[in-house]
Amino acid sequence: QLAVEVEDDGRGVGGDAAPGEGSGHGLVGIRERVALYGGVLRIGPRPEGGFEVNARFPLKDV
Repeated sequence: QLAVEVEDDGRGVGGDAAPGEGSGHGLVGIRERVALYGGVLRIGPRPEGGFEVNARFPLKDV
């Protein structure tokens, strides 16, 4: 299994978004790609504040 975890503390980086940011497919795109490879996705707020994205992918026997 391959696990990918991304967390933030919810404080942000300040300032306005750079040009072109926010033009992607965001969490919907992540969910689609994780499903494409048979993975499981968990997204949501962290109890201590901030947000987390947790993806787990099955690995094939080599």
